Amino acid sequence: MTALVASRLAIACRAGLVSACLACATMGLTTGQALAQAVAPPAVGVVAATPDSMNESMEFSGRLQAQSRVELLARVTGFLEEQAFQEGADVKAGDLLYSIEAGPYQATVDSQSAVLQQAKAQQVNTGLTLQRAQTLLARNAGTQSDVDNALAADNSAKAQITLAEAQLRAAQINLDYTRIQAPIDGRIGRTSVTKGNVVGPNSGVLATIISQDPIYVTFPVPSRQILELGEDQRSKGGKGLNVRLRLADGSLYDQVGKLDFIDTTVAQDTDTILLRGVIANPPLPDAGDAVGTVRKLTDGSFVTVVLESIEPTKYLAVPRSAILSDRQGDYVFVVGADNKAEQKRVKLGQSTPLVAAVVEGLNEGDNVIVEGIQNVRPGAPVSPAPASQPAAAAAQQ
Repeated sequence: MTALVASRLAIACRAGLVSACLACATMGLTTGQALAQAVAPPAVGVVAATPDSMNESMEFSGRLQAQSRVELLARVTGFLEEQAFQEGADVKAGDLLYSIEAGPYQATVDSQSAVLQQAKAQQVNTGLTLQRAQTLLARNAGTQSDVDNALAADNSAKAQITLAEAQLRAAQINLDYTRIQAPIDGRIGRTSVTKGNVVGPNSGVLATIISQDPIYVTFPVPSRQILELGEDQRSKGGKGLNVRLRLADGSLYDQVGKLDFIDTTVAQDTDTILLRGVIANPPLPDAGDAVGTVRKLTDGSFVTVVLESIEPTKYLAVPRSAILSDRQGDYVFVVGADNKAEQKRVKLGQSTPLVAAVVEGLNEGDNVIVEGIQNVRPGAPVSPAPASQPAAAAAQQ
């Protein structure tokens, strides 16, 4: 019995020793493999930086504004005798819009005309008196005092003529004010006073005319984004920019406008600068039975302004996933000489969620690391290979 137990113990000891040796061998092999993996350069996927171009654009909220707006007022008091337009219709400069009773003002013109004629007749008489006084003085039959009195009377008569002419012009102006005419081409709105009512300078706005084509669009731009327009655009006063409009329904307006004004000061409460564009507003071809010409853009409407560069900006396209950032700015890793990773600082232009537009810092053809970036260290060797299909396709979009 004792011998049997001793034999089993010996077998167990030999088996344990073998297992321990196998475990030690296995552990040694795993450590060697780990060391080998640590020494091998990390595998990375790369994409070549490819040249491309795009028209950079920025969007802002804006409002449409008529180029010209005229509020019609009555300059004289009287009964409104005629409304010569249809509300909402197009009018031309010089068209008659309102007529105010002209009778009292015509009578004033006639009266002042008569006063003028009387003054002229009086001056003829004073002129003859002056000539006679001067003739008698030359013949020593008159006195200097008579000449002086006659001269003063003649000058007074001439002054009366000037006064009568001025009063006649004022009366004629008031008579002309009884006919209210359109000062500009445009579309007239709703009348606030109807025929038969008394109107005058205190009656307020009778109606409003606004011009239709072209039309302004005004929009505030943060001063920071003004700097992003670029030095070349600011030096041109925005002449290198197109103005597009996105309407309330989300559609893009088919006309292209120009930037024509940049304000000279920054609004202190919003830190913005007011910009203004001008864009065509042609009539729609099928207006049906609508009164006046129907156009797509209406004064006061809210729109989205798309400010777009005329000349495309050239850049190098890389996948957005290749862009890294720190406190100093944006950078990428590229595969340099001897397959070593190099860090390059880059400046980005207008980019998309998938594609980064690099305008500074890269050269065409640089192999930019887009996969395996987490294992890359500046100056460390890498094992580059073409990136997977999704990453490569992103750089070409």
